[in-house]
Amino acid sequence: MRCPGQDPMFWKPDDVFEISCPKCGYGVEFFKFDAKRKCRCGHVIVNPKIDFGCAEWCPYGDSCIEGLPEEMKAKTKEEKNNRLRERIAYEMRKYFGQDMDRVNHASKVAQYAEEILKIEGGHPLVVLGAAYLHEIGIKEAEKKYGGASPEYQEKEGKTIAEDILMKLNVQRGIVYEICDIIGHHHHPRAKETLNFQILYEADWLVNMQENGFFKDPKKVEETIEKYFRTVTGTRMARELPL
Repeated sequence: MRCPGQDPMFWKPDDVFEISCPKCGYGVEFFKFDAKRKCRCGHVIVNPKIDFGCAEWCPYGDSCIEGLPEEMKAKTKEEKNNRLRERIAYEMRKYFGQDMDRVNHASKVAQYAEEILKIEGGHPLVVLGAAYLHEIGIKEAEKKYGGASPEYQEKEGKTIAEDILMKLNVQRGIVYEICDIIGHHHHPRAKETLNFQILYEADWLVNMQENGFFKDPKKVEETIEKYFRTVTGTRMARELPL
């Protein structure tokens, strides 16, 4: 079966276009699905308009982008992950509804996590997915058990997060890692992954702010000594705004 996006029957007028070769200026015609074309001068031009957003949900998406240049594959993967992050954030906001304290807390944790990621590395989709969903089990824990103790919150959060992520067609390995982090994010193991540690420290940064730790330098240092491992997270904890 032919992909509808590649069937000319469904094309719009601007799905076939021409751009000037940056090397010689000759006009090179592109079909919208062309990853690259070679000019008559020999210069290879990458399609500036190509969009493989459909590969996010299409069951044949992986085979469709297989022939792309490596830099375009990386760009396509990054764009896909960015869209997934936005959709996870949307699902979190929808789930919490008018509970703006929870929405704002999760959003702030994601913001701090992204700052740490930029310097320390880690997997952005795993870390930010866990940041947006790390408290997603609170409401269900309160409803089922009459309270949101960390253990109940983690247990319910893991299940709810898995349902959200599977609905969004997130890769199964990433779903597993996000849910594993959520399932013990109050209880670090003896040896933790960088992805867990970034989420853990970002959560602590927000908790320190919300609980006024920044007013007590001694308490800040005690918290850093006990819970922080990354250089970036430690620096951010010492620079928490008043």
